[in-house]
Amino acid sequence: MTTSNELRLLPWTGPDGKPCFLSTDDSGGYMSRLADNIESVQLGTATELLDRAIDMLAADTTPDGMRLLAKNLTGALRDTLRVATSRGHRLDSRSTDHRLR
Repeated sequence: MTTSNELRLLPWTGPDGKPCFLSTDDSGGYMSRLADNIESVQLGTATELLDRAIDMLAADTTPDGMRLLAKNLTGALRDTLRVATSRGHRLDSRSTDHRLR
């Protein structure tokens, strides 16, 4: 099993909004693959929203449309930051593992 500083931040939160973590040495295991797939979907959604935002900013968009866009972009940014944080932690632990060898 991984040590506490090697827990993987998962791309979703628990029912109370707190972060969820995975402790495993198996990066090809079911939960790791599920997290990888969800991260991929989240990043794809962020890309689509960015494209939509560029189009909406160039057009005459209603205030309600802009509020909805801002709400969706906020969620996508939150998810993208969680993915980046998780991947950054995993890169840091891999770098540390290589330096110890």
